[in-house]
Amino acid sequence: MSLERQPLFGLMAEFGGPRRLIRAIEAAREAGYTELEAYTPYPIEDVWEALGQHKSKLPGIVLAGGILGAILGFGLQYWASVIAYPLNIGGRPLNSWPAFIPVTFETTILVATFFTVLGMFALNGLPQPYHPVFNVERFALASRDRYFLCIAAWDPIFDRKGTADFLRAQQPAEVSEVAS
Repeated sequence: MSLERQPLFGLMAEFGGPRRLIRAIEAAREAGYTELEAYTPYPIEDVWEALGQHKSKLPGIVLAGGILGAILGFGLQYWASVIAYPLNIGGRPLNSWPAFIPVTFETTILVATFFTVLGMFALNGLPQPYHPVFNVERFALASRDRYFLCIAAWDPIFDRKGTADFLRAQQPAEVSEVAS
């Protein structure tokens, strides 16, 4: 079956260096493309900036987890010491909050860590054993020394021929169709 008949995930351009990739991303965004993905052999901060993905929801998720952990840790100790098993030891008040600090701190860190891992998986879409870009034979070089820009087929201004011409104008080493 030829690629013309297969459902298309997008078009992918291969670049030999990060500067060309960043220029291509900027040109694509200026042209109005919004559904862009870039693949590099190592993290490049400028690529994130060029893609406009410098904001993450993860810090908010971690903060929510930390607050929830603190409330749960303190609440559990309060319930055990004041409500379920009240013991008057040495005349101290039942709600002796300074004694609750170490456990509250530990539960804060524990729940924030769980939220970090789960939030990272949710935001990254991991685990993902299959991705259509793996259908491109040269994509294996993305983990070595090549840089790829993929424009998704569901982009509002995506046109198979027009987008391919746009990517070729960015002077990539190769432009490939990514089958779904």
